[in-house]
Amino acid sequence: MLSNYSKRLAKHDMLAGVTVGVILIPQAIAYAFLAGIPPIYGLYSALIPLLIYAFLGTSRHLSIGPVAVTSILLMTGISKLATPFSDYFVELVLLTGLLVGVLQIFMGFLRMGFLVSVLAQPVISGFISAAAFIIIASQLKGILGMEVPNGMSTFSSVVYVCKNSLQTHIPTLLVSGVSLLFLVLMRQWKKSFPSAIVLLVVFIAISYFRDFNAMGIAIIGDIPKGLPSLYMPNFEWRLIKQLMPTVFILTIIGYIGSIGIAKSFQMKHRNYTVDANKELIALGLSKVLGTFFQGNLASGSYSRSAINEDAGAKTQVSTLLTAFIILMSLLFLTPLLYYLPKAVLASIILVSVVSLIKIKEAKRYFKIRFDDFSIMLVTFVVTLGHTIEMGILVGVLLSFIFLQYRSSKPHIAELVKIPETDYYRNLNRFPNGISHPDYLIIRFDDQLYFGNSDYFKEAIYRLLEKRRELPKYVILHATNIHAIDSSGLHTLEDLYRELTEKDVELLFSGMIGPVRDILTRSGFIETLGVARQFMDINDTIQYIDENMETISCDESLTMQFNERKFNVLKWLKDLF
Repeated sequence: MLSNYSKRLAKHDMLAGVTVGVILIPQAIAYAFLAGIPPIYGLYSALIPLLIYAFLGTSRHLSIGPVAVTSILLMTGISKLATPFSDYFVELVLLTGLLVGVLQIFMGFLRMGFLVSVLAQPVISGFISAAAFIIIASQLKGILGMEVPNGMSTFSSVVYVCKNSLQTHIPTLLVSGVSLLFLVLMRQWKKSFPSAIVLLVVFIAISYFRDFNAMGIAIIGDIPKGLPSLYMPNFEWRLIKQLMPTVFILTIIGYIGSIGIAKSFQMKHRNYTVDANKELIALGLSKVLGTFFQGNLASGSYSRSAINEDAGAKTQVSTLLTAFIILMSLLFLTPLLYYLPKAVLASIILVSVVSLIKIKEAKRYFKIRFDDFSIMLVTFVVTLGHTIEMGILVGVLLSFIFLQYRSSKPHIAELVKIPETDYYRNLNRFPNGISHPDYLIIRFDDQLYFGNSDYFKEAIYRLLEKRRELPKYVILHATNIHAIDSSGLHTLEDLYRELTEKDVELLFSGMIGPVRDILTRSGFIETLGVARQFMDINDTIQYIDENMETISCDESLTMQFNERKFNVLKWLKDLF
C-alpha cells in the first residue's frame, strides 16, 4: 500500500486525521467519565489501540477509540463489583479490556466472525436505544449540578432528579445550557466542525478567569501529564469469573458495532474489502496491547468514522495521524484541562448519544414487520427497566422464538401457469393463472426439518382437499427447500407412500444438490426413481404430457416412462 502512496492521498489523510483527532480528545475524556474512570484513561485508550488498528485493520475509514455504548456497559457491569473512579474499579476495567481482546483474538483465529449473527438487528436497535436513555439519565447530575445517589436504576434516578429539581445548581445549569445549544447548532451547521474542542477551549478559559470551582461548578482537576507507563493486569481467577458476563457482552456488542460500521463504508466505496475475521484479530490485539499501556476498551465509532470519511480519509494513515494528535495532547495539553467544567463533558455526551435513539428504525420495523418491532420494544423496555445484560438476553431469546415460529409455518404456494408464458407463479397472487385437473404444483419456501415437517404435510393435504377429484400427479417444486433433516426425510417418505396408495404420483422439480445428496444417501431417490426428478417445472409438465399420451397410445412407452403394467383398456385396444 505504501508503495502506491501519493501526495494526494497524504493530503486527504492528513486533513481527516487531524479533524478526527481534534474531535476525539474531548470525546475520549467524556467517555472516560461515562465509564467511571479518570479522564486520562480515555486519552490512553485513544493512543495505542489506534496505532495497532492502523496496521492490522482492513477498513480504510473505521475510526476506533472510546465509544458511549461500551463505556456505559463497563460502568453498569463493573459498578456492581467496585466503586467508580476508585483504583480497584480502574483495575477491573483494564482487566475487562484485556479479556475482551483475548476473546476477540481467539474468535478471529477460529474464524468465528459469523457468531455475531446471534444478535438480530432489532435486538441491537432496542439495546442501543435503551443504552442511550441510560446514558442520558446518568448525565443529569452533571448537567444540573446536583448529587444523585449511586446505585439507583435509570427510572429511579430520573424520579429523584424530578423530585429534587430545586437542588439544581443554576450556574452549572447555565454552563450546560450554553454548551448544549452551541453543540446542537454547530452539528446542524457542519458535523465535521470541531465544535467540542472549541467548546472546551472557550470554557477552560472562562473557568480559569472566572474561577468556576469557587462558584461551585465542578471541574476536572489534575490530569497526569506524559505517556502511559507499562501496566500488568491482576490475573485472579476469582475476578475473571466475576467479569465474564460483562466480557461476553462487550465482546459481541463491540464487534458488531465495529464490523457494521466498517461494512457500511466498504459498501459505499467498493474499492477495498473488510475481512470480518481479520477485524476480530485487529480489534482484539488493539485491546490487549492497549491494556498494557493502561488503555480502556476501543471500539468503532460511527460518528468519528463518518467524519473521517467525510474529511477525505483514503487509508489508515489518517488513523496514525489521529494517534499523533492524541500523543501531542498527552505530552503538552493535559495541564490545560484542569479547569474544564464537568458540565461541558456531560453536554458533549448528551449530544453524542441522542443519535443512538433509533426512532426511525422503530417506525420502520412497525411498518414492515410487527414481530421485529416487538423484539426491539421488549429489548428496549427490559434493558431500561432491568439490566443491560437481561435486556440483551431477553431480546435474543425472543428473536429465536419468532424465528422458530416463522420457520414452523413457512410460506407454501400452489403454482399456476401464467397465460401465454412458460412461467409458474403463486395462485393467490395470479388468480387468472391456468391450473390443470391432472396435476397439483406446490412450492415450499423453507428448509424441511422437524419444526415444520408436519405443517408441510398438512398443507399439501389441504391443497388436495380443495380439488374436486384427486390429481394424478403432485409436483413438488423444491428449489426453495435448501436443507432437510431426518424428520423432513421421514415426512417425504410418508407422503410418497400415502400418495402412491391413492394412485397419485409424486414428482420433484428443481431439487438442489445438497438436498438430493441427502435423499440419495437415505435411499429415497432409489425408491422414488430417477424418472421422477426434473430440472424445472416445464420439464416436469412435458413428462406428464408425454406420459398421458403414452397411456392412451403406446404400450412400450408406457412401460418406459411410467413403469406400470398394462391396464385393461390398453389390452382391449390392442386386441381389437
